[in-house]
Amino acid sequence: MSQPRKDGYGEFLLYDARVDDADHPLNRHAQIDVLITRRNFGTGSSREAAVYALVDFGVRAVLAPSFGDIFAGNAVNNGLLPARIKTEEIEALINALGQADASARVDLDAGTVTVGDTTVTFDLDPVWRQKLMNGWDDIDLTAQHADAIRQFWAGRLAAHPWTKPTQ
Repeated sequence: MSQPRKDGYGEFLLYDARVDDADHPLNRHAQIDVLITRRNFGTGSSREAAVYALVDFGVRAVLAPSFGDIFAGNAVNNGLLPARIKTEEIEALINALGQADASARVDLDAGTVTVGDTTVTFDLDPVWRQKLMNGWDDIDLTAQHADAIRQFWAGRLAAHPWTKPTQ
């Protein structure tokens, strides 16, 4: 099925797994902000629709030992945190979720995830952190340098006026 992004992709998140299993965790909880998964999450999901489905479903962070590279880049550009966490720490978080009333809390600024009494850290590329903290994509990241870009082009055109594009 194909539909415009404005119609939302959340209902299609892991559709086959969810439709075949009424007890699937995504069917049991009204709201899931943080998804704790195992290795290679998003591998093979090079289309942004995979990220759209997560974001439209309400997921704000995916925690895993590893991610598909294209998926991770698309995630950041769409405001979804792909937090890489060591396998043994992922397992500790999953075990902690088994406790009554356990929920996950992500502190993007500190680079930590807490579930119950278990807290783990994650590393995040500083540019990705900046983009996520500010709600930026690649265009926004470039736009923050607009003054420097204008100054560069003014100097370039003054030194090499023949390079000015014609209208």
